[in-house]
Amino acid sequence: MNRYNHELQSGSGESYREPLEDYIAAVAELVTTEIEGLFPEQWEVPQNLREAMKYSLMAGGKRLRPLLVIAACEALGGRREAALPVASAIEMVHTYSLIHDDLPAMDNDDYRRGKLTNHKVFGEATAILAGDALLTHAFYSIVQASRRFGVPAECVLSIVEDLAEMAGPRGMVGGQIADMEGEQGLTELERLQYIHLHKTGDLIVFSLLAGGRIAGATEQQLEALRSFGTHIGLAFQVQDDILDLIGDEGKLGKKTGSDLKQEKVTYPYFIGLEASRQEVERLTETAKLAVSEGGFSDSTRLLEIAGYLMKRDH
Repeated sequence: MNRYNHELQSGSGESYREPLEDYIAAVAELVTTEIEGLFPEQWEVPQNLREAMKYSLMAGGKRLRPLLVIAACEALGGRREAALPVASAIEMVHTYSLIHDDLPAMDNDDYRRGKLTNHKVFGEATAILAGDALLTHAFYSIVQASRRFGVPAECVLSIVEDLAEMAGPRGMVGGQIADMEGEQGLTELERLQYIHLHKTGDLIVFSLLAGGRIAGATEQQLEALRSFGTHIGLAFQVQDDILDLIGDEGKLGKKTGSDLKQEKVTYPYFIGLEASRQEVERLTETAKLAVSEGGFSDSTRLLEIAGYLMKRDH
C-alpha cells in the first residue's frame, strides 16, 4: 500500500465533531494560510502583480468552493491536507473571475466584499493581469497535490481536465458571455437557468468532484456529487438573485439592486420572490437526497452545508 492510499484510508474524522460554524472557520483559515504561501520563495514575481493578486485573494469571502473540496474529500474518508492545494486552486479561479467581472467592460462594480474592487486600487491593466495570473497559477497549485501529498497523477489529470472544462468556454466563461448577452433582453427562464448553472454552478460542481477524486470516489459517488453540486449551485445563485433585491448591504459588502440597475433578468423577475424562495428550498432538498443516497463514509457536513447555504443572508 502506497503512502497516499494508507493516508486516504485513515481519513481525518475529527472535523466531524465540530459545529458547522467552527468547521467553516477552520477550513477558511487553512486555505488562507495555504494561499499566503502562494509562490515558491525562489520565484521572482513583480511586486505590483503579487500585491494585486493577494489583495483580492485575501479580501475575505465565504471560501465556499474550497470548503466544498475539503468537505467532499472528507465525506469519503480522504485527507484534508491532500485536498488543500486543489481547494486553494479553485479559490484562485473564483477570485480571477470576480476581478474580471468587476471590470468596467463587464459589471463595472466599485466594491467587492466591502472593499474597493481590484481595478479601482491597481488600475484596469494590472487587474486584468492579476486575474490572468491567478487562473494560470491555479493549475500549478493543483499539481502540488501530487508533488506534496502523493495524490495519484491520474487523479490530478482528471482534476485538471475537469477544471479546464468547467471554468472555460463550456462552463463558467460560457455562462458569463450568456449573462452579458442576457442583459440585452432575456425572455426565457431556461436561458437564465443555463447562465446560473454555468456562471456559478460549474465551479461548485468542480469543487465537489475534485474533493471526491482526491478521496478515491467511485463513479457512482462522483455522479452523486455532481447532482448535489448542480442543485446547490443553482440554489445558491437563485438565493443571490433574492438577496440582490432584499439583502442587507452591510452583510453583502456590495450595493443591492445592481441586477435591476443593469437590467439583468433574475429568478424573482420570472417567477416572483416567494416562488424563488420555494425553488431554493426544492433544489436544496433534491441536492440533499442525492448525497444521502451516494454511499459516502459520512455525508453529515455536505448536508449541513446545503442547509447553511439555503438560509444564508449574505
